[in-house]
Amino acid sequence: MWGWFAYLWFKPIPVPYHYQLIAEGDSQKFSQMDLVGWPELKLGQYKVKANDIDKPIAEFIVARQDDEPPVLMYWKNSTNEVLYNFDRKPSELSALAAAIIKHAPQDALILSWWDTSRQIKLLTGRDTLFTSHLNEPLMVPLPWLEQSQAIRAYENEFWGSKVDPKEHEQFKRFSQALAAPAEEGAKQLRKLIGSNREAYIIVHVTDLYKVGVMYPDRIGVAYQNFPMTGNMHGMINQMKVQVKENNFNTYTLQSILDRMKSGHFF
Repeated sequence: MWGWFAYLWFKPIPVPYHYQLIAEGDSQKFSQMDLVGWPELKLGQYKVKANDIDKPIAEFIVARQDDEPPVLMYWKNSTNEVLYNFDRKPSELSALAAAIIKHAPQDALILSWWDTSRQIKLLTGRDTLFTSHLNEPLMVPLPWLEQSQAIRAYENEFWGSKVDPKEHEQFKRFSQALAAPAEEGAKQLRKLIGSNREAYIIVHVTDLYKVGVMYPDRIGVAYQNFPMTGNMHGMINQMKVQVKENNFNTYTLQSILDRMKSGHFF
């Protein structure tokens, strides 16, 4: 019995899912990504397969340049749980990259969440404060929490993540600045930059949700997906009901698909 207990204690807990490559190609093959301006990128499409579930629970697309580690470019969740990342429209990213190339000076520093930072660096070549796949916060369904260590190990291996502890500390300071009152947060960001260098901060609405996950004592967050029925006034009324019933302060809408909107409540 003691031998069996020791085996179970030291046996690694398996990760509850795996990534399956289903297609590769360039930006022309993946035209839905709106990356025709970056023909040199190598793209790969993956399915997320959970153990004992036949249908994929999510799918995503990565981009690589030469032999560099993959960068997450697109994520589509097929469940009702918060699953690792949030869906976004691919056109948002290409429009953002084009705006940075046009308006931000070549020597400017870009401050953004670590996943957006990696996308910007890949598409624009601009200097970003974060360059690694940091896995913060780790957003997984509640039944998977006890497997968090195995999940982090799997993610680090897949994304080729070898993070400098200094970068983790910088990201902690960055996220804390986003959770602070505006004037105080701006001072914290300037101190984080460490100079009078021109810098631009980019915040996506889903970043605010992640800040709430990391610092629930500072910002309360919730979200819900709503199908588009053609009646925008009806959707707005639904939002107002949610705000009133749950004592939220405000909300904002995120466009995911033409037929789907996501409501973020704060």
